[in-house]
Amino acid sequence: MAPMPSIETAGERPAIYDATERATLLDIAARSIAHGLEHQRPLDLDPAEYPEPLRAIRATFVTLERHADLRGCIGVLDAFRPLVTDVAQNAFAAAFEDPRFPPLRAAEYPELTLKLSVLTPAEPLSFGSEAELLAQIRPGVDGLILSDRGRRGTFLPSVWEQLPDPRDFLEHLKRKAGLPMGHWSDSLHIARYATESFGGPIGQLQRPA
Repeated sequence: MAPMPSIETAGERPAIYDATERATLLDIAARSIAHGLEHQRPLDLDPAEYPEPLRAIRATFVTLERHADLRGCIGVLDAFRPLVTDVAQNAFAAAFEDPRFPPLRAAEYPELTLKLSVLTPAEPLSFGSEAELLAQIRPGVDGLILSDRGRRGTFLPSVWEQLPDPRDFLEHLKRKAGLPMGHWSDSLHIARYATESFGGPIGQLQRPA
């Protein structure tokens, strides 16, 4: 059975990865988690063995759910390693190193739903007031990175499902970054990005062709 896709792209921009490439990335994530259960470390792979689009330097998040509840989510905002390596490392970290959860147990593995989000490069936003900022935010499309006073936080575009109002989205992001809700300053920095996201139940993921 093919993966259950959930694609998030800016506007009408076509998806970057085809079905085979998505299947390959999901397979890497699943195998890295399985490898971690057996060897307590991420899957070790050679990016040179993969097609050029999967060797590109990209940033990703890996989200795990179990029975529709979050079971782990780890990722990076700044791209610094090949896509396949980033997926393998973040999948392992989501399963075993998310501080909100105990390390994944083998019995939980077949019950996981796996989702990968590949980030576009972040675009800084220019604004002089909160009203100007809110007018630029695209609900359902933008992931946001907020930083100020040594604090930093992000929400993936999927968070719009829980916080559909731009003001609520921004206020909860401030709180996630460790700033008070209602916080505002001239040093506040916001950047946005889009994601291409796809995944499905780990037992139903299609093996790459």
